Amino acid sequence: MPLPICYLNGQYLPLAGATVSPLDRGFLFGDAVYEVVPVYGGRPFRFREHFDRLARSLSAIRMAPPLAHEAWAAVCAELIARNEVASRDLYLYVQVSRGAEFGRTHAWPDGLSPTLFAYLNLLEPVSAELLEQGVKAVTAEDIRWARCDIKSTSLLANVLLKRLAVDACAFETILLGDGLLREGSSTTVHVVRAGLVETPPNSRRILPGTTRDVVTELCERIGLPAVVRDITATELRAAAEIWLSFSTRGILPVTRLDDAPVGDGRPGPAFRKLHQAFLAYRAELASEPIL
Repeated sequence: MPLPICYLNGQYLPLAGATVSPLDRGFLFGDAVYEVVPVYGGRPFRFREHFDRLARSLSAIRMAPPLAHEAWAAVCAELIARNEVASRDLYLYVQVSRGAEFGRTHAWPDGLSPTLFAYLNLLEPVSAELLEQGVKAVTAEDIRWARCDIKSTSLLANVLLKRLAVDACAFETILLGDGLLREGSSTTVHVVRAGLVETPPNSRRILPGTTRDVVTELCERIGLPAVVRDITATELRAAAEIWLSFSTRGILPVTRLDDAPVGDGRPGPAFRKLHQAFLAYRAELASEPIL
């Protein structure tokens, strides 16, 4: 559920009354990027890494960062204070568009003032049922554009692909391209085969996931062998375990893929071990500075 006070262009105001110009390029063209940061007990998780990714996305669309990391951290802290949710689990949504011009020009003019927007949303806890039973996923051909490494608000293809999962009473659509695993419509996908945790390599076809990096680090910490390699559709379907990693849920096990069980149809031992490591890591970061 969105919280009532948001940030818009330097002001804190009621989300229900916040407005931007209909000529904003984010509205007209999807000429904008965004970031989502989980906040556990009032502390942003991997804040620097998320805002490093925001800066990379901005650079890729030829925009300079409008605020430094420290300024965004101050915005987050102020939103938490004004919404009085210091002890809650949340996520911070941040969006930067190129701004508005009087007209509609594909090649943007110089001198535009970016539109900066941020708000908080309550983060639903992962249910015991999801952890005990896992989730269902379906596969589909990747129909997105060729710069998926940019966290752009132009998400129509992702929306259509996610809807395929909803229509199939599934949690996620896992995307395949040229016979290879890419990622989910809103997640990173990890595969466990023969005791090895495998993840597709970053490229322009894949968003570099911040939680993906946490998975890699935690695998090393707890002694789960992990590699980055191309994974074929056949290997995906034969996996002993499949995991989804993403900012708003951490790590979830996929136990059915296209109506076939993954492994024995239950969350596997590697997932259970990694999930406990993830919870411990969250607790470990709670007392450390965010920057």
